[in-house]
Amino acid sequence: MDLILWRHAEAEDGSDDLARRLTRKGQQQAHLMAAWLRVRLPREFTLLASEARRSQQTAAFLMKSYEVVPEINPDASPESVLTAVKWPQPGKTVVLVGHQPYLGRLAAQLMSGQPDLWSVKKGAIWWLNHRERGGIASVRLKVMMTPGMLTSSE
Repeated sequence: MDLILWRHAEAEDGSDDLARRLTRKGQQQAHLMAAWLRVRLPREFTLLASEARRSQQTAAFLMKSYEVVPEINPDASPESVLTAVKWPQPGKTVVLVGHQPYLGRLAAQLMSGQPDLWSVKKGAIWWLNHRERGGIASVRLKVMMTPGMLTSSE
């Protein structure tokens, strides 16, 4: 299974967390990352977004059709996220547009087995691959990319 953890792009401040929208910079970040992903993703993949507007706006830059999953809302736990994406379903690719802190905790848990909090920048992706060889399961990092890495100005 390939699991792409994509943190929503930069959003405006606001008291209603689920209603916060992307800023102009966030729209540019989402556009850049979606363009990079579009040419690298397999033909068949699942795109998931939380109920947060900023998550859905980020996902829409990749594809207009995506599934809204309350289990990956900002207050989600890494365990509920893994259940929602059906980790580690063999042969499947899932792009999850989500939130800190659970994305960082999830990356740490899957990569190191520790419940640490790793930093996932706004608009960044962590592309993880789960595989089994000789009965031994492993998770490897295929790509970690930030929107700033896709521009020459940052």
